[in-house]
Amino acid sequence: MSKITTELLLERAVPRSTRLRKIETLNLSKLQLKTGDLDPRLFSRLRHLQKLDLSDNLLDKFPNSLTLPDLRVLNCNNNKLEDVTALKQFPLLEELTYENNVYLTLNDDYKVMFLLQNLRLLNGKDITKLANHVRRVNSRKLTSKVTAHWKKFFHDQLPEKYTAEQVKSIKKKFLKSVQTNVVYGPSSLSEFTRWRVKMIAEEFLAYSLGLELNSDPEPEEKMDENEEEESTESPREAAEDKGQVVCIYDVLVTVTSRKRKRNHSKIGPRRKRSKTRVATKEKAEDVSAEPLHFLQCHSKGNSREDFKTQLWACVFEPLLDSGARKDPIVSSSRTVATCGGESVCLIDCETGTVLKKYKVAAEEFFSVAWTTLTMVISNSRKKSHNILAAAGRRGIVKLIHVAADFCYGEIKAHKKPIATVCFSPTRETHLFTASYDKRIALWDIGIPDCDYNFKASQLLVLEVLSIPLRIALVPTCPDQYLLAGCEGGCFAWNIKLDKEQKNRPFEAMFQFPDEDGSMTTLHRVDGLAFLNDDVVVSKSSKPGCIYLWSWSRSFDTKGKGCQRTIAAVILAELEWSTTDLSYLTLSTCPAKDYVFCGDEKGSVWMYNLSSYTTAWSSAKGKRSPLQEKRIPPAQILQWPELRANEEQLTEVLVNNVVSDPTFTYLVVLTSVNITAIWKKS
Repeated sequence: MSKITTELLLERAVPRSTRLRKIETLNLSKLQLKTGDLDPRLFSRLRHLQKLDLSDNLLDKFPNSLTLPDLRVLNCNNNKLEDVTALKQFPLLEELTYENNVYLTLNDDYKVMFLLQNLRLLNGKDITKLANHVRRVNSRKLTSKVTAHWKKFFHDQLPEKYTAEQVKSIKKKFLKSVQTNVVYGPSSLSEFTRWRVKMIAEEFLAYSLGLELNSDPEPEEKMDENEEEESTESPREAAEDKGQVVCIYDVLVTVTSRKRKRNHSKIGPRRKRSKTRVATKEKAEDVSAEPLHFLQCHSKGNSREDFKTQLWACVFEPLLDSGARKDPIVSSSRTVATCGGESVCLIDCETGTVLKKYKVAAEEFFSVAWTTLTMVISNSRKKSHNILAAAGRRGIVKLIHVAADFCYGEIKAHKKPIATVCFSPTRETHLFTASYDKRIALWDIGIPDCDYNFKASQLLVLEVLSIPLRIALVPTCPDQYLLAGCEGGCFAWNIKLDKEQKNRPFEAMFQFPDEDGSMTTLHRVDGLAFLNDDVVVSKSSKPGCIYLWSWSRSFDTKGKGCQRTIAAVILAELEWSTTDLSYLTLSTCPAKDYVFCGDEKGSVWMYNLSSYTTAWSSAKGKRSPLQEKRIPPAQILQWPELRANEEQLTEVLVNNVVSDPTFTYLVVLTSVNITAIWKKS
């Protein structure tokens, strides 16, 4: 019996390799391998492996933690496999063959089609259309049948106030009954149908009764020490695969609009949650949102008792042309990066699965940002990859290659904490970092080579009078002007690189109305974003107010004179909470003309401004009658009643709330270590 060693892997690589992390193709066929020979610690070092041949061996199953994050092609022909569900650990798998495994049936084919969302070829056949049917139509039909079975036979059996024992009992009866009585499709697929029905039923109960699908966090996997020694160019902390980490149960949800209030109601089945209709001033409009997940995935030491870690920032992953996480149903990514405490997480918003978790001891991450780099991977071939930058209290920017599952480098950008980071939309390697040292730096992070060697350089330093909190590049001229909301006001800099001056003072300081109506520059601006090419949304220390103002009309006044202090041309004010708490930031969804901002009570204020933007573009800087009063929110999503360990979570601050580009998902980050994900229908 052949045992797998480092030397064997290097020898069987195609072509032969000198390092495990460089292997992309590996042939381990005809070695009489058994399942116990597949050592997860050794295989976890094959970070770039894309093709694996395990044919003609004696495998009866796969270990659950092989950690092959980039595996695309797998050959398991002529083995003794009895189960395929462990293959779900290879989410990027595109081609799979397992012919001549006598214990596998048509039911297993359907299981892998459901579990592997990117699978195109199964045993040499194109299964794209059939797989889409299995994942969508089949799942929709079974979900409908499971829901109907509950309503008809079990809904009335559960009292309004129920105990844990009653829930346990009815769960057992329901799962047995639903697997026996829900039938769909040919009898040859009955095993697959029972498997899916059980999965759907458990998910249904998890949401309708507040049960947990997976309450035990998976153990952390650490990088092999020998692999760490191979790294000489830069620190490479290993990113960690995580299953869904949800420690919240007994969930009650209230969705409240300004026009109508609803009573508390339990979360229903996933596709049937309570929704709300909202009427705007101009016309009735249907707006619906449903809570999908409440995740506790940034806990210190993976503790279920951690409700103190603050969550600060999140950003959706950009789509690649061949993006592995592209959802075929929607046109934007459903994967979001979140940060808080010592960790950065990647979350699938639809399923609530924590895809990856990256941790740095003694760090507190404040900000994350994505860019897409075109990298040379091998044999001079180029490929686009998403890179995540994360920064925080230590003043260091971590650069994470998500598909390869590790941090390939770091930039020691500042000696004090970094409040926020953002990439240029026009220059993929240009990264801005805003720090508590009262400087905003522009870096060229470079493009790593196939061994992840890279060179970063500082291009600009913008001098700030106070700590910068939020930064935004002007959409019409992102290579020329940058805006920053700071502890002491709102400022603009000229960032054009054709100037010789590397250290630059601000070019303009903006004035806003104070509480008594007078204009002032001395106020904290802790929320800043562009709604479109011209309209800026900013939140300052004036209680209960968010300003919308025109960048072009404000900045044009500077051109008529030489003053550095400019009165912002206010277009409108948004009605918001009267709290005096700071750092509850805002965000925008330009494609839908929406503004979002959380408050000190855990609520999310949503503003639909589509009917106002046309008037602003033609008003020439003057308020129209429509804008004399503050614009109220179109809807307020109230924080639901969440109980952990039989205690209700209270005093929840919403630090940040962000939607994906199409406003399909809304991610809410809180002060109590809870990431809430809502979905708009």
